[in-house]
Amino acid sequence: MQFKVPQFLEIEDKIFGPFTFKEFIYLAGGAGLCFVLYRLLGLLWGAIPILFIAGLSIALARYRPNNKPFLDMIEAGFSYIMQSKLYIWKRRKNKVNLSEQKKVKSENKIADRETVRLGGNKLRDLAWSLDVLDLNKHVENK
Repeated sequence: MQFKVPQFLEIEDKIFGPFTFKEFIYLAGGAGLCFVLYRLLGLLWGAIPILFIAGLSIALARYRPNNKPFLDMIEAGFSYIMQSKLYIWKRRKNKVNLSEQKKVKSENKIADRETVRLGGNKLRDLAWSLDVLDLNKHVENK
């Protein structure tokens, strides 16, 4: 006995003309909110909020960056703003002689070359190290 396997599960059905149900709700809600703002504030005072709400509702309905809904971007931005952030900086002494400064820079370059380790794919690590070595050869030859 054969069973039919559903296909195209991620494609939503167009219910209201060229719009899906979610797109229609976004557009209808935006249009309703714009009408309420127009009735409360008038055209002169309500122009900027009306344009903002209309743009947001159109973006929610039609704008799909990286093939993902715009609502996902808004959610990610909101969660980024609300989460705590950790700022780390390296304290440096301001008054350093030029010779000491050059010495410290050369030591830092050597230390950076020694401590650079990439995890994961060995082939990517090898390609990255070859690119770095090639760049250093070109710089030294010039």
